[in-house]
Amino acid sequence: MIHWPNLFRILGLFILALTLSMALPFGYALWVQDDGIIPLALACGITALLGVLLQVGFRPEPVEFNNRDGILLVILTWTAAGLLGAFPFYFSPHFPTWTDAVFESISGFTTTGATVLTDIESLPESLLLWRSLIQWVGGMGIILLGIAILPLIGGGGMELYRAEFSGARSEKLKPRIAETALSLWKIYAAFSLLQYLALRLAGLSPFHSVCHTFTTMATGGFSTRNASIGAFQSPVIEWIIIFFMIIAGINFTQHYRLFIERNPKRFLGDIEIRGFLTCLAGATLALAVTLYSQQEGTAAQHLRQAAFQVVAITTGTGYSSADFGAWVPFAQLILLALMFFGGCTGSTTGGLKIARLILLKRVVGREFRRIVERRGVFAVRMNGDAVSEAAIQSLLNLVYLAFLINFAASLALTALGVDILTAISAVAAAMFNVGPGLGLVGPSDNYGFLAAPAKWLLSFCMLAGRLEYYSLLVIATRAFWLK
Repeated sequence: MIHWPNLFRILGLFILALTLSMALPFGYALWVQDDGIIPLALACGITALLGVLLQVGFRPEPVEFNNRDGILLVILTWTAAGLLGAFPFYFSPHFPTWTDAVFESISGFTTTGATVLTDIESLPESLLLWRSLIQWVGGMGIILLGIAILPLIGGGGMELYRAEFSGARSEKLKPRIAETALSLWKIYAAFSLLQYLALRLAGLSPFHSVCHTFTTMATGGFSTRNASIGAFQSPVIEWIIIFFMIIAGINFTQHYRLFIERNPKRFLGDIEIRGFLTCLAGATLALAVTLYSQQEGTAAQHLRQAAFQVVAITTGTGYSSADFGAWVPFAQLILLALMFFGGCTGSTTGGLKIARLILLKRVVGREFRRIVERRGVFAVRMNGDAVSEAAIQSLLNLVYLAFLINFAASLALTALGVDILTAISAVAAAMFNVGPGLGLVGPSDNYGFLAAPAKWLLSFCMLAGRLEYYSLLVIATRAFWLK
């Protein structure tokens, strides 16, 4: 049985928290007196009214949440965030349709970074701040939600936490889930403060420092400039952002082990972190050599360009320091492959995640051994622990769902008149929360030219990728709704 009154009351709390988030850019709009005052005021009023109505309109039942309640709450909160977060955009003249506003909002909250805007710099600063803030909230949104709401929903809290925060199934730092959420949120906020200070020391203004800190730590990629990070023409700023993109791409529970528990051995011994850093180093070297052989410039310049784009695409941040859509096909193919990789589980990144790819490689290796030694019994291990067959089956199912959605959505986009390269890369960039793709959605382009059905399809892909497919697709099954 699904406890709808409880669901809607808690959804009301979330919406009221979203209203408080809108109050920050609204206050900034009042301070600088820009054109975002009216759009943000209207949006605050609508969200606050809806949150209050949900609070007073439903009487909670004295029951504890179950697994289905937790999954539905995840879907309802992310859908509500995408729809309500679109109001500040929709009420401004820069987004001509509701579809465009929702696309931008969902892209923000899911930390995808795809945009429909042709001239980003034409937006008032308060709306640029809202674009950045929704990515920071969405980057570890479940942690913020956990602090405010999870203590209210009892046993369903772990289901909710697991459904959205990848990597949490086997790692719980503290006995109470809300304490775990708060610990990870503090680390997230601390890194954000450090990046802000570093960008300020590098010469970036307070406004641009705040916005790019929000979108870097969330691995979101919304920038305040049309040319993204390349507009600043600063190697120092690029290296700072590279460093913090890598930080955001590492499992935050491992940051807890390193900085709170002071256990560097466990941090450095984690196979996923080693695999993640090895992947970044190998791809950067391959790309740097390719650029050096094909373009003019020094080795240091090509190394920086390669490192920036490799880290930005692998972590799903999606920033650009150069127009990689104009690079040679080999370099573009490397970046396209990295969209599928992603960062570590338990990070703010998208993609399949490095741990899953390592596990998948070991599963395939086990099958090769079984072919040779048919009577052998072989266990698949990660960090010294045997992986259960149920976990392996879950991994294979997730990979199957990811590629099924990728193929079906790409097919649908081509049916809507989009060319093959643009369709495949746009779907990959959406479902793996990367942002820019290749073809007509490259780093110097945007998604504004797409028809409305294509934008709604890609918005679905963003949500499906952010919630890791199972949570969003399971509600379409008959078994989910059976009593």
